[in-house]
Amino acid sequence: MEVVVERVVRTYGMMVTLAPNEEEEVRQRVMKFVEGQAGDDNTIAVEAIKFLRGSKPSRRRRPK
Repeated sequence: MEVVVERVVRTYGMMVTLAPNEEEEVRQRVMKFVEGQAGDDNTIAVEAIKFLRGSKPSRRRRPK
């Protein structure tokens, strides 16, 4: 699971600017989130990023 946590922290760090102390805080939050998850690594990573981003509405294309 450490690989998943590092991947999520690295990806999330590309989305937002994180100070070193914030990065460690994010790493701890992801580790707690990942503990209870089941599934393959990619699915867990996507769910962890969704968790970090919060409940932001996703932008969808409008039908023509």
